[in-house]
Amino acid sequence: MAPAESKNDGLLLDAYSEAVSSAARRVSPSVVNIEVRHKTRTPYGPREGGGSGSGFIFTSNGYILTNSHVVHGASRIEVALTDGVRFEAEVVGDDPHTDLAVIRVNAQGLTPAVMGESQSLLPGQLVIAIGNPLGFQATVTAGVVSALGRSLRSSTGRLVDNVIQTDAALNPGNSGGPLVDSRGRVVGVNTAIILPAQGICFAIPINTAKVVAGELIKHGKLKRGYLGIAGQDAAGRGLRVLGVEEGGPAQRAGVIEGDLVIAFAGKTLSGIDDLHAILTEGLIGARSSITVLRDGEKLALDIVAEEAK
Repeated sequence: MAPAESKNDGLLLDAYSEAVSSAARRVSPSVVNIEVRHKTRTPYGPREGGGSGSGFIFTSNGYILTNSHVVHGASRIEVALTDGVRFEAEVVGDDPHTDLAVIRVNAQGLTPAVMGESQSLLPGQLVIAIGNPLGFQATVTAGVVSALGRSLRSSTGRLVDNVIQTDAALNPGNSGGPLVDSRGRVVGVNTAIILPAQGICFAIPINTAKVVAGELIKHGKLKRGYLGIAGQDAAGRGLRVLGVEEGGPAQRAGVIEGDLVIAFAGKTLSGIDDLHAILTEGLIGARSSITVLRDGEKLALDIVAEEAK
């Protein structure tokens, strides 16, 4: 007769397996494979290369969420559903700063994924990643939320905040696929792995993705403020100005090279990432205050942020 502990272990494993397989069944019809073509110029003439990634349907009329780095600059995009049906897709909007993009296929009646809430996640919570790593379609991996509130630097240099760290295995091709909870609700967009580390993977939280997707559908991009400053972090004390764009908002405000920017719009700055976080759409065209230290003197200057091109 099997010991009671063995029976309990078996029940726990059965429950775990059922949670993973049930979540995978729920979200799999919404997961897509994305194949892209890129045209590049070489010394020997134009060439065309390819790549692939994942994504998931979030509206029944063909809107699909994925990573920016999967589709950015693509000359052709093809989407394959889990049943093998293929569509050509177009980019609706693309935001490299958060590594998110929305594409669309000309189809109706698709099965959208159920959106969850990333704010309710807890470290240690079961999560499942579904995508097409290395060309192996509809691959399911499971793990836990390793940590919350991580920061991840995008390809543009901006910092993405509140990133989810997970040990659910990701590989090239998983990018853009969903990270879901045990109920099959999307809580993140898988975006990055750290090589050669094992079990350190990241996902953009779905609460961020919802906001970004809405803006991309409306405007095709996210509106961000721009000051015309080149600078570097000053050991947590602010932003040291290394250059000021001629005719830009900072120059018109009186900011000069060598200034130490310590506050903007009433908020203290520890570095350039703080400034990026503050420069949102709401400040574009609005008069704000920028505080600088210059030759031991604190100056408060009026500045009007412009929309970044």
